[in-house]
Amino acid sequence: MKLATLRDGSRDGQLVVVSRDLTQCTVVNHIAATLQDALDDWSALAPRLARAAEALESGSQPTQRFHESEALSPLPRAYQWADGSAYVNHVELVRKARNAEMPASFWTDPLMYQGGSDAFLAPRDAILMEDDAWGIDMEGEVAVIVDDTPMGASVDEARDRIRLVMLVNDVSLRNLIPAELGKGFGFFQSKPSSAFSPVAVTPDELGDAWDGGKLHRPLLVEYNDKPFGQADAGVDMTFDFPTLIAHAAKSRPLSAGAIIGSGTVSNKLDGGPGRSIAEGGAGFSCIAEIRMIETIMSGKPATPFMSFGDKVRIEMKDGSGHSIFGAIEQTVEKYERKS
Repeated sequence: MKLATLRDGSRDGQLVVVSRDLTQCTVVNHIAATLQDALDDWSALAPRLARAAEALESGSQPTQRFHESEALSPLPRAYQWADGSAYVNHVELVRKARNAEMPASFWTDPLMYQGGSDAFLAPRDAILMEDDAWGIDMEGEVAVIVDDTPMGASVDEARDRIRLVMLVNDVSLRNLIPAELGKGFGFFQSKPSSAFSPVAVTPDELGDAWDGGKLHRPLLVEYNDKPFGQADAGVDMTFDFPTLIAHAAKSRPLSAGAIIGSGTVSNKLDGGPGRSIAEGGAGFSCIAEIRMIETIMSGKPATPFMSFGDKVRIEMKDGSGHSIFGAIEQTVEKYERKS
């Protein structure tokens, strides 16, 4: 089934079940008012939500038109947002951009940071920034929402805790990162609010594209209305989602509704770092990668980071060309503080 959260004037929105073609939805507040409510009692409520989804598809359930522009992130706020770096090709390139060596352990032990989860952006919200000199970058990713996961969960146990899958734009401020990491205490200012796809889906909706740990479909990134990336999320993923979840749960339990991200989807090409779509490659899911490759090829980056007015669109389609999660579509705008 597919689930979304519509704006209703509250912080946490209203849970709806969405049709497979993303055109219709039905309110399910008689089952659960919010997605977090559903996740808190998933074993009891998921079957009821699934029946509502079946009724929606058959036309026996009251419906309304589903508009992606009216959707918040599926979880407008969450108890936990932990983002990994499962595509080590991306980690290697970005560290090179900072003139930082990559330890060999990065290929065997996942990187992960704890992001802010108190206020996610809606998938069509603007990316508001005071200064576009901060090095604004998009990062196209996949994420999963988990059920209660015990501390010390094994990889197999973690696999069984995956409840929903969605897409992410993990906004990064590249020019703020080096000074923050130089303090030896991790990201904070350089990682503002992220946005998630209009719809989160249960793994069974993904068919053969979901193998229990990876999502094998291209992540389509458009930048200023031009194709920028089409990297396959199931390729070059060094650490799958069960491994990332088990890593996050090593020393703490994860509560229902915790979100685990994949990190920027990144594909190599013929053993190299990657190529643009125009050059026959899979392109990129963030600007930092193409800048690093430009530096490797010509000694300096040529592609600027995002400026006010720049737009990004992130989407994934099934084998028939239909959108699976809806699209994240955001424009960078100047932040003006309201009095």
